[in-house]
Amino acid sequence: MPHLQDYEGDPEARPFTREELQIFLDFADDQVERALRSGRKGSLAAYRDATLFKVIYGWGLRRTETSKLDLVDFGKNPKARQFGRYGTLNVRYGKAKKGQPPRRRNVLSVMDWAVEAVEDYVVNVRPRFGFPDQPALWVTERGGRLRPGSINDRFVEYRDALGLPKKLTPHSLRHSYVTHLTEDGVDRMFIQQQVGHECDSSLAIYTHLSNDFMNTSLQNALAPAFAGL
Repeated sequence: MPHLQDYEGDPEARPFTREELQIFLDFADDQVERALRSGRKGSLAAYRDATLFKVIYGWGLRRTETSKLDLVDFGKNPKARQFGRYGTLNVRYGKAKKGQPPRRRNVLSVMDWAVEAVEDYVVNVRPRFGFPDQPALWVTERGGRLRPGSINDRFVEYRDALGLPKKLTPHSLRHSYVTHLTEDGVDRMFIQQQVGHECDSSLAIYTHLSNDFMNTSLQNALAPAFAGL
């Protein structure tokens, strides 16, 4: 299966709608159940990948950043104790400027369901791969670190099985993180810091606000003007 383009900031990689995202993540979860029911190999890998897609979206990551995560990269956030040891994520291999080393950033956890998913994977699934000395968060069945190309392959397999638009790529999950937080009213400066952008204008290629959101915003903007009529 061919890999997607290597450039991870492709503005053509549009975000998922919320409905598409739910369908995609539900399908990824269903593959775990199918593998278990059939008794075939691959249930651990399917569970790993279902969790991986939730982490890409839940922390707004690039695929390469995701593939290079280690177990120790999650840590506590004293301002969000409800997340336990998954309150912050240390991204050590952020996209670098030309000729410079990878840029590091700390991403604060904001989605409780994503925290629950990664905690369940780390505690109950990852140990079953049988490689306790492997530092990588995402372990292959042979004990190696999952590669970005493998993330692409699994994503394309699921996307095409669902008949979703081919413009959706793994980077669309990162786009969706920015877009959905913006629609939910989260401060743009906070989102900018989370995804590692130096200026707010850089978010423009990531944000494709839904028609429903735009219509609601228009109604809210017009409401004061017509309140006395």
